[in-house]
Formats: sequence, structure tokens, C-alpha cells
Amino acid sequence: MNHPPVTLPRLTTLLRQAAPRLLEGVVAPLAVFYSVMALLGFELALVASITWVYLCVGVRLVRRTKVPATMFLAATAVTIRALVSFFFGSWQSFFIQPELGTICLSLIFLASIRLNKPMVQKLTLDYIHLPQAVLKHERVRRFFVRITLLWAFVMLTNSAVSIYLVLHETLGGYMLIRTSVVALISGSAITFSIVAFKRVLRRLHHAPA
Repeated sequence: MNHPPVTLPRLTTLLRQAAPRLLEGVVAPLAVFYSVMALLGFELALVASITWVYLCVGVRLVRRTKVPATMFLAATAVTIRALVSFFFGSWQSFFIQPELGTICLSLIFLASIRLNKPMVQKLTLDYIHLPQAVLKHERVRRFFVRITLLWAFVMLTNSAVSIYLVLHETLGGYMLIRTSVVALISGSAITFSIVAFKRVLRRLHHAPA
């Protein structure tokens, strides 16, 4: 006897679910920061990025809609970064802080594996809906453990590259090189994660009882 079919929505459906939240919580704050910095300077760019994140959180709270955990993390992170950057008054202090935070986050990812609560599963559910039948299956649980481990090392690698560039490059060089390198590493990890998950679901669909 086979398990009842367990299916995942089409990849295009998942992307439609995740894209607006990723744009709102990740891409837009960076775009606001870089745009305002180019036009009005570093300090006003800090204010603009803080304003954007808290505005997004505030709108969701007023509408009584769910605020993703990643958005709370973004609000906390950008506040701390801005305060430290205002104190030191340098672009290096703004960009090196999230890398130190990312290193800590990678350690949290590793700890979540030890606690049998893989962080990637929690973050995934912020962006897309997965049936409980999928989440409770042992194959899927192992998948999230392995992908959490993968992303812990991806974050460590990205942070190491970024810190090196902050210390050795100009602002323009940092933005250009880091964006390219991080996009390559993270894009490869995202592609691998999606393909691996689809493969897990296919095996789950055909697994014997």
C-alpha cells in the first residue's frame, strides 16, 4: 500500500506566495537605503530604512494581519544597526553589523538542529503554506534538518566574504562585489533547496506504507 498522495503547489504558486513578502521585508529596505544614500547621504538613508521597516510592521498590526517573524527580526536588526552607525558615523559600521548578526544567526540555525526544531521550517512557513501531513513526515523532517545545516554554512560563507570586502574595498566596490558573490552563493542554495524539496515530495508520494 502506498501513502496517500502528498503534493506541493506548483513552483510558480510558491513564488507568488513568497515574492511579495520577500520584496517587502528584504529587497525593499535595501533598495530604500541605497536609493536615499545616493541622493541624500548616509544618515538620511538610515532613517529611511528604519521608517520603511516599521511602517510595514505598523500597517500589518493596524490591519490585524500576521507579521512574519522575519519582519520582526528585520525591524530589530535595522534599529540596532542604525544606532551603532549613528554613533560611529561610518558606512563600514552599518554593513559589518549584519554580518556579525548573521554569524550569530547561523549558530542559531545549528542550535535549532540540535533542538530538533530546524529553523528553515519555521521561516518557510512564514512565506508559504504547507499541509501538516507534509510537515510531520520523517522524510520531510530530515530534509529540513539538512537544509537548515546547508543554510547555516551559506550564511557563514556570505558573512566571511562580506566582512573581508568591508575591510578591504571602497563602498562602491563592496556593493558591486558583495552583491554578485552573495547572489551567486545564495541563488545556488535556493535552487538546490527547491529542487531537493520537490525530490523529497516525489519520493514521499511513491514510498511504500
